Amino acid sequence: MSDTTPESQARAKTAQLIRDYYAAFNKGDSNGMLAFLTDDVIHDVNQGERRQGKDKFKAFNARMDHNYKEELKDIVVMVSKDATRASAEFNVHGIYKNSEEGLPPAKGQKYVLPAGTFSRSATARSPA
Repeated sequence: MSDTTPESQARAKTAQLIRDYYAAFNKGDSNGMLAFLTDDVIHDVNQGERRQGKDKFKAFNARMDHNYKEELKDIVVMVSKDATRASAEFNVHGIYKNSEEGLPPAKGQKYVLPAGTFSRSATARSPA
C-alpha cells in the first residue's frame, strides 16, 4: 500500500528533485545543474571558502570539470518529514585529469571517495 498523503507526495517530489540534479551531474550538464538552484545558492565545500550565488557555483563547476572527471554512484537520498531538507550519500568515482594548485601533479589518477551533501529549501521546486 502506497502512502499518498500530501506529506509523502512532497517528500517524493523532493527526492526526485535531488535525483534529477545528480543525473545532470553525471551527464556533465552544468547548466542543467544550475537550473535546479536558486540565484542565492550557498555552496560549502570541504576545502575552500563558502561560495554564494549561481555565478560562483558555475565557476566552481568549470574548474572541477577541467581538473576532474567524476561520476556519482550508489546514491541514497534522504528527505525530512516536512520535505524542506534533504541529504544524499554517494560514492564519487573520479579521474584527476589536470593538476590543481596545492595538490600533487595530475597523471590520470583514479579515485573513489565516499561523500554526501545537505540541501535545504523552503519548498521543493522544479527547474526553471
